[in-house]
Amino acid sequence: MADALKRKPNMSLEKNEMPSQEPDVRNKNFLEVALGYGEEVAVNEAQRCLNCKHKPCVSGCPVNIQIPDFISQVANGDFDKAYDVIAQSSSLPAVCGRVCPQESQCEGKCVRGIKGDPVGIGRLERFVADYHNSKSDVNVEKPESNGHKVAVIGSGPAGLTCAGDLAKKGYEVTVFEALHLAGGVLVYGIPEFRLPKAIVQKEVDGLKALGVKVETNTIIGRTITIDELMDEMGFEAVFIGSGAGLPRFMRIPGENLNGVFSANEFLTRTNLMKAYTDNPNTPINHAKKVAVVGGGNVAMDAARCAKRLGAEDVYIVYRRSEEELPARKEEVEHAKEEGIIFKLLNNPVEILADENGSVGGMKCIKMELGEPDASGRRSPVPVEGSEFVLDVDEVIISIGTSPNPLIKSTTEGLDTQRWGGIIADENGQTSREGVFAGGDAVTGAATVILAMGAGKTAAAAIDEYISNK
Repeated sequence: MADALKRKPNMSLEKNEMPSQEPDVRNKNFLEVALGYGEEVAVNEAQRCLNCKHKPCVSGCPVNIQIPDFISQVANGDFDKAYDVIAQSSSLPAVCGRVCPQESQCEGKCVRGIKGDPVGIGRLERFVADYHNSKSDVNVEKPESNGHKVAVIGSGPAGLTCAGDLAKKGYEVTVFEALHLAGGVLVYGIPEFRLPKAIVQKEVDGLKALGVKVETNTIIGRTITIDELMDEMGFEAVFIGSGAGLPRFMRIPGENLNGVFSANEFLTRTNLMKAYTDNPNTPINHAKKVAVVGGGNVAMDAARCAKRLGAEDVYIVYRRSEEELPARKEEVEHAKEEGIIFKLLNNPVEILADENGSVGGMKCIKMELGEPDASGRRSPVPVEGSEFVLDVDEVIISIGTSPNPLIKSTTEGLDTQRWGGIIADENGQTSREGVFAGGDAVTGAATVILAMGAGKTAAAAIDEYISNK
């Protein structure tokens, strides 16, 4: 196979196109939008890599995957070796290949991107992971136990990464998850059409094969406290990777009306509880005209879900211009292709009620960009006398989230930021000895790969802490 697929370097300036469902087909189903590379295309794309001496792409990867090494294996047709290279650094390659913002990380530093398209690193990672997962004869060897126990709170990307890295070192790891299914934001937040849940389950099963135990329906701070984990259950260290699942609202009139959702609730009902199926575990309102307030990836996910649930008109209402949209460019393009309407430089000021006490429209005001704010983005300023009513019967608020205060309120000696984030140093160590934290629980809502990087860093620090202890 390897010899048959070897070819000369591919100096094409354009990356191989990702095959996808047609927009007018995919906006009516929850099947995966991007269909993935086949073997021949993957090899062809891998041969665009120059295998640079200084490997700038690696410096852009939060989990330090040796990118040119795995790509060179793909270029030679040895997909198993390619997976082995990735697996040395990442516990969730099939996830990362789909949802990482490669354009601002590894691909953003690719030398081929100077005079053309960067190498499709994310697409190749996805291909390698899917190839590996498609082989039913793949076995994971469980490491010998080193006799030490570590608890991980939360089964999102930070928690799963930390658990996987520790399990590979022989630690007896138990992951505690509040919901009934492991995966955290990967299962409740990211839609099926971007990240199929079977893929997340496959990754979780791989960790279980390493010996990781997963306890679902366990709320730390209610079912069990961190004090009990350490003092009564024998865990020598705890990693908090509980994410940032507490939604923020705008505090405008009408936010308590029927038909107003936080994006978290809307996506949880849709993704985790399968509201799009014929017999869902939870009902959800199938509105005809939906406004999603916000401009991040979560807002794009909510809007695209609403469209698939049957909405005729779906609006993204965002107070800045398209240049300031925080969502990935790819997600914005997919949303536009699927018929999502962008109402930019507009800001809601009131959600109106109909005669039944449900959403009967949303009053907005037009905005213009003024001087840059503290983050460097130009501050939006209302245009006097520009109010108008947007005809909608459902509103989804997607303006950010913060960590749940439950763990802080039930744990002695755990310092947090004023806004709720747990205070931790660069290694994840908190103010409480033996308690580490990382991901959105520390930084606030960020990306999957950054959470994974934090979990990886904390795992190394926990190993050092227990070894020294």
